[in-house]
Amino acid sequence: MAGPVLEMRSIVKTFPGVKALSDVTLTVRQGEVHAICGENGAGKSTLMKVLSGVHPHGSYEGEILFEGDVCRFRDIRASEQHGIVIIHQELALVPFLSIAENIFLGNEHAKRGFVNWNETLRHASELLRRVGLDEHPETRVADIGVGKQQLVEIAKALSKEVKLLILDEPTAALNDEDSGKLLDLILELKNQGITSIIISHKLNEIRRVADSVTILRDGRSIETLDVKAAETTEDRIISGMVGRDLDHRFPERTPHHPEEGAAPALEIRDWTVHHPIDQQRKVADAVSLQVRRGEIVGIAGLMGAGRTELAMNVFGRSYGRYAGGTVLKDGKEIRTRTVAEAVGHGIAYVTEDRKHYGLNLIDTINRNISLTALGKVANRGIVDEHEERQVAERYRKSMNIKAPTVFEPVGKLSGGNQQKVVLSKWIFAGPDVLILDEPTRGIDVGAKFEIYTVIDKLAAEGKAIIFISSELPELLGMCDRIYTMAAGRLTGEFSRAEATQEVLMRQMTKDKEVTR
Repeated sequence: MAGPVLEMRSIVKTFPGVKALSDVTLTVRQGEVHAICGENGAGKSTLMKVLSGVHPHGSYEGEILFEGDVCRFRDIRASEQHGIVIIHQELALVPFLSIAENIFLGNEHAKRGFVNWNETLRHASELLRRVGLDEHPETRVADIGVGKQQLVEIAKALSKEVKLLILDEPTAALNDEDSGKLLDLILELKNQGITSIIISHKLNEIRRVADSVTILRDGRSIETLDVKAAETTEDRIISGMVGRDLDHRFPERTPHHPEEGAAPALEIRDWTVHHPIDQQRKVADAVSLQVRRGEIVGIAGLMGAGRTELAMNVFGRSYGRYAGGTVLKDGKEIRTRTVAEAVGHGIAYVTEDRKHYGLNLIDTINRNISLTALGKVANRGIVDEHEERQVAERYRKSMNIKAPTVFEPVGKLSGGNQQKVVLSKWIFAGPDVLILDEPTRGIDVGAKFEIYTVIDKLAAEGKAIIFISSELPELLGMCDRIYTMAAGRLTGEFSRAEATQEVLMRQMTKDKEVTR
């Protein structure tokens, strides 16, 4: 077995009011793919920022050894000079520069201040072939998809003669096809002798590519497991992450049986949406569905099926061009032409993109929670800051938002805690209908269970919930009924008892109007 290429010993990192890392130890062997798992806020990204020099030597306690030498990185450039390159979850590419310019940005092929463009394009082409990206190096980064941008980031890392590649949630924003290609590339780089560290919440991906997995919990290293060992099951990893066995990944739920004769809380009839640019293309085509009070109704579909486009257009025409359809609330037709109209009718939409559309990242927890219903904390048009703070404190406790105070900027919270703030602000608005679009995307299993419990409680209180998710086990575990979509059209509707992963996937991969 190969010896260690990296050792991190007794790492301690403290921020004002919180100890992010406490006596963390990590050993990575030469040529392996080493996974790091843990709940949001466990310290995974902080540990990698210490390793890569984002948090420079002197700002933490402990020791880093790379290839047997003690390292004291003062910045990212210093770690890259040793062959350690980190690719963050938020890609660091300049969209209006070319692929080649991005690959060599700050590391240009230049002599006497002049860039050698022939050499730049030749070398970039070689790197693109190495990562399996069939694009011309002069193509703008803005003109390629997120999956290809990840490959550009890896090509950029290879240009720096990388020895240890760190990937922070590399497939979080990718579809299944692009994720598979990226994971295959990681294995190919392993065959070329490159060691990788991958941070991921997706345990199936870890089992596919990783040799070892280190589990962090509450800023501490708990254990390192051999992924290939028979006893290293997903349940075993989850138990280490959350500190307890999860006998059930979803709350116990009694299927909802609507009152006979009661009108649906929300009914959508023949809703059609055109693409905002290509207005001949229908992203939602005559979709009809309904949800009753106390019911959780799922919408399943592959990337591009039209689930988010439908939800956003119903919620105040937030996406695309409305081309027809009717919304009924409790049996009466309503208008949702603007977000204010939709909210006024008791409809809330929890976006899949919390960082861009769900939160004001530079503002505090209490301000974010009160945003959707300022009138509830205002007196004669002036916000009562004491009342606002009390409301936020109530949700901080009831939702278990991990933050020292409600005055903490939301941007500093982990993904799971940010999602709890998004849910809190819409629950505070007091809606009758909640449309939840990928509500657990990018968060760990422990935080997922907490959010599932909140959703289940809302349904028990009589809220009507539409649950959009790309994770079929999540839909099967949470929903009373599930609709399937493909290419903008409904293709099926199934009760909890009828639905299986195979049945849903069969309907998600065909383009045929529902006949039930």
